[in-house]
Amino acid sequence: MQISAAPLIYILIFVAVVALVEGVYLTVFGKSISLSSRMSRRLALLEKNNNREEVLEQLRKEMSQHMSSRGIPLYSILATKAQKANIAFSPKQLILIMGVLTVFSYFALTIGTEAGTPVRILVAIAMGVGGVYVWVNNKAKKRMALLEEQLPDAVELMVRSLRVGHPFSSAIGIVSKEIPDPLGSEFGLIADEAAYGRDVAESLKAFAERMDSQDLRFLAVAVAIQQQSGGNLAEILEGLAKVIRARFKLFRRVKAITAEAKWSGMFLSAFPIGALIMINVIQPNYYDDVKETAAFIPAALVVAVFLIINVIFMKIMVNIKV
Repeated sequence: MQISAAPLIYILIFVAVVALVEGVYLTVFGKSISLSSRMSRRLALLEKNNNREEVLEQLRKEMSQHMSSRGIPLYSILATKAQKANIAFSPKQLILIMGVLTVFSYFALTIGTEAGTPVRILVAIAMGVGGVYVWVNNKAKKRMALLEEQLPDAVELMVRSLRVGHPFSSAIGIVSKEIPDPLGSEFGLIADEAAYGRDVAESLKAFAERMDSQDLRFLAVAVAIQQQSGGNLAEILEGLAKVIRARFKLFRRVKAITAEAKWSGMFLSAFPIGALIMINVIQPNYYDDVKETAAFIPAALVVAVFLIINVIFMKIMVNIKV
């Protein structure tokens, strides 16, 4: 029995592409960019550079550069995810990385497979662009999940700070020092902007819109209303912290309840593709008797369309919104 390793080589090259992006990212920006670091990126930058204005400018540039570059062709599909992930690479650097990874993939495919040149070029482009997209998407999901988990603790910390007599801007500054990233750097940026005269409610609103987070919008609206109509901000934020924590628990409960359905949907969507890969690995000549017929290409296209429809419908069925 002849075994073909070509499909496995394609998968390994794609995994290598994603790993290379992560390796380059950590090499360029160091551990301060990692969400697992106990020290926020803002504090790490301040430790290296005591110039507060330069650190503020660098962080503001990193946090807004992707949405301002949505006009670049094809970059709009990546801009929103890159903004939520707060990728420190500039849009031009990300595009350059896509190009370098495309070239890397092409040479890896040339060495490891016997595919024709047009196929290698198309697959290499798909791997270069797709690898960066997968990496950015994973970064965005992890960062948003961690931000939602940190937010109730951050609001409760602001409540305790307000009750001992600190002004709200100082309470935000305390959060930026005590809470690690992603909220640490984000609230540090808001505290720095408040120190230079920007309205705190306006900064919170911009942060909420940039992250597209409903809980952050609640926080921004609560602060804005308190500024306009007065009231005990500590009590308002205490109630908000309870609401945010309850919403977080509800989302986690729904996620746990629907986990089986989501994994079933993922398995049913991936099984046909996995079966096709295994057939090509174990028996690469399986389709030799029919691939030269006139109906092979149309039939393959019909199967591909049905697979895509299957993935879309499975995603719709298991995507339960609360």
